[in-house]
Parts: sequence; C-alpha cells; structure tokens
Amino acid sequence: MPDETPRRIDTSVPHSARIWNYWLGGKDHFAADQEAGDAYREVFPLIETFARESRGFLRRSVTYLAAEAGMTQFLDLGAGLPTVNNTHEVAQRIAPGARVVYVDHDPLVLLHVHALLTSTAEGATAYIEADMRDTDAVLDGAAETLDMSRPVALVISDVLGHIVDFDEALALVKRLVDRLPSGSCLALSHAAAADEGHAAAQETYNASGAVPYILRTSEQIARFFDGLELVEPGVVSWPHWHPDATTTSVAERGGWGGVARIP
Repeated sequence: MPDETPRRIDTSVPHSARIWNYWLGGKDHFAADQEAGDAYREVFPLIETFARESRGFLRRSVTYLAAEAGMTQFLDLGAGLPTVNNTHEVAQRIAPGARVVYVDHDPLVLLHVHALLTSTAEGATAYIEADMRDTDAVLDGAAETLDMSRPVALVISDVLGHIVDFDEALALVKRLVDRLPSGSCLALSHAAAADEGHAAAQETYNASGAVPYILRTSEQIARFFDGLELVEPGVVSWPHWHPDATTTSVAERGGWGGVARIP
C-alpha cells in the first residue's frame, strides 16, 4: 500500500499524540513513536496506567458537565488524535443535542479529523484548525457552531504542558475564561511528575527532538483555576476526581485535574 501520509508529517520523529495513542492501545502511530513509547516505559513502567487515568478523568469530567452541570456546548482545546470516549461521544450519549467544537493545529490530527466529526442528528461537531494560543481564532471559529452568548464547557485535557513557559500557559487559560459567558465551566487536567523516574523519563523524551511536554506541580496546576468556583473535590489527582466503577487506581500520582464554574 502506498504511503498516504501528508508530506508535512515527519514519521521519523516521535510525536506526543501518536505516542499517547500507542500507550492507549490505538493504531495511529509509527515505528519512531513505538520506539519512543517503549523507551519511556522502560524508565517509567507506569506511563500506560497514567495515560488511561488521564483518559478516565476526561470521560468522567465531561460526563459530569453534561449530566449534572447541564452543559450542552463544549469547546475542546487541543483535541489530539481520536480514541475511545472522545468528548463528543461522551457528551452526546447524555445530551444528544450537545454541540462540540474541537481545536488543534496538528496536521496529524487533521488527517484523522473525520472521526471527530461524527455526531448525533440532534447535535453537532466541528473542528477548527488553529493554534490554541490564538484566542481570537479559537473563539471566532467556535462561534460558527456554538452560541457564545450561552454557557460553554471549556475542556483542556493535558495539552498545556506543551507551552513551556508557565506564565504564558496561565495567561492563555485566563484569556479564554475571561471571554466565556457567566455560567460556563472549565475542565482542565495536566500531567505532573510522579517521582524522579517519571521526571527523568520526560526529560529524556524532551531532549529527543520531539515537541517537549513540561510536567508541572499540583500547586501550579491548581493556579489555572484561580478566581473560579471549583466543583468538589477540587483539584486532585486524576483517579480521585469522581471515581466510578471503572476507576482502578487511587494513587496520588501522574496528573491532576478539576472542574470549575466560571462566575
């Protein structure tokens, strides 16, 4: 079969979205991604568990937003590669009329965007090809599908680590939150170093030439929610946030997240 990969996608360089897909058991990755994923796992064997815990937080937080907070509009920043329990799938199972907009500027995600654009007949899904740091492009594009005068659930799942400067990442979240209407919500998660082995594995990955990801402390992650009304139990490690029958770990490790209302 001929290689149909777009020319601007370099399959010889490991890519975080493809490595994440590999750890989650997906098929959208190449040899370089598998090698990098295996090398990371050799240093830190729990990484696949953490990937599943992160995905579990996304599913449970979107479930809460749709079922308990009454959110019917979702803006997913940094969508990543489609896998199981994508935001629109979770939301529309609960609220069939939910409208979901994904944002990403990765050409690899664009290649697979058809999987993110399925929708119920009552609802809608859309994709904006934009850098998440371009607030105007994100919100103007979202307004083509969402009613930006009504509450929106902003979903930021494990992508802020790609913004190396912490103050820049904080400023991005604040810009977006400040432009959403009262009653909107923020669901945000971010990876944190579990121990020295985890930090060492990430440092090696960041030095490989791939796009780096910065692990942050729980205290730093909590700052993304400054000025917002946190939903109980606050900003906690992934498996501690509204665990359910599928939550298999309760260790305080790997990453933190929370959900908050925008006043």
